[in-house]
Amino acid sequence: MFFRKKKVSDDIQETVKETSQEGNKGLFSRLQAGLSKTAGKLSSGLNTILMGQKIVDEELLEEIEMQLLTADIGVEATDEIVNHLRDKVARNELQTVENLNEIIKEKLTEILKPSEQPLTIDAQNTPHVILVVGVNGVGKTTTIGKLTKKLQLQGKSVLLAAGDTFRAAAVEQLREWGDRNNTQVVYQKEGADSASVIYDAVSSAKAKGIDVLIADTAGRLHNKDHLMQELKKVIRVIKKVDETAPHEVMLVLDATTGGNALSQAEAFNDLVNITGITITKLDGTAKGGVVFSIAKKMNKPIRFIGVGEKIDDLQVFNAKDFTEALFVNK
Repeated sequence: MFFRKKKVSDDIQETVKETSQEGNKGLFSRLQAGLSKTAGKLSSGLNTILMGQKIVDEELLEEIEMQLLTADIGVEATDEIVNHLRDKVARNELQTVENLNEIIKEKLTEILKPSEQPLTIDAQNTPHVILVVGVNGVGKTTTIGKLTKKLQLQGKSVLLAAGDTFRAAAVEQLREWGDRNNTQVVYQKEGADSASVIYDAVSSAKAKGIDVLIADTAGRLHNKDHLMQELKKVIRVIKKVDETAPHEVMLVLDATTGGNALSQAEAFNDLVNITGITITKLDGTAKGGVVFSIAKKMNKPIRFIGVGEKIDDLQVFNAKDFTEALFVNK
């Protein structure tokens, strides 16, 4: 079943106006504000350690190591940073604390840079199918709604599939986003087979010449094997319509869960080969350092980060901007 508004929503028109007015400076300000809690834990913590210090010795490096770990940077990323500092000390390239923060910032950016791979839509192969996966409560449906607007603002036609058939509220929530974005939604009754809904949606998108199909899926715990296996079924069914699809398996992670987000990423990737990651709710946590841990351990594209409620608060991930926002002087 489909439903659709006839006119472009006022919400989208307002978004176009906001986006053009704010520009990159406004986006960075939002990023900085959204990451303020993490900045308070990371860069403010480092500044406290460096206060009154003049030379870089092993004791100071150990304190920096502990601060990075406390800020959820992760063992692998922390080891790389601290070993980099030790090498510089050994080569007499780092003797005083004067440029220490800048060196750490540069290394953090370097760790994130390989994950800076924006989502691209293949205009020659439509529909571009994005399968959105993740555990309960991470913000999948909201991410879909915001992503739909972004794609529409790029001139793309979008169709949504309500593949979360286990919760009636999930279907209703996606339908609300469909109303708000003037976007058709494919859905069935509660309890319907998720793979069947998404199959119908892919078939319809192909028949209608839709640019992008975004399919929601039920939130599932990464340690529940039977639920995880269902995702494999969904992917098999999608391939019956288009053997090249899904073109993106986007995992949505909640930054407030800290290190558990990394465990989720590893579990989902082992089963369905994640092709992109979106990290939400960074504005509500001081655990944003987990982004570095995910980048280092997963070696996967981080497509978007969520730093607030507005459409522009779902931002395309940029390594330099992300790190810079954590070290901007308040």
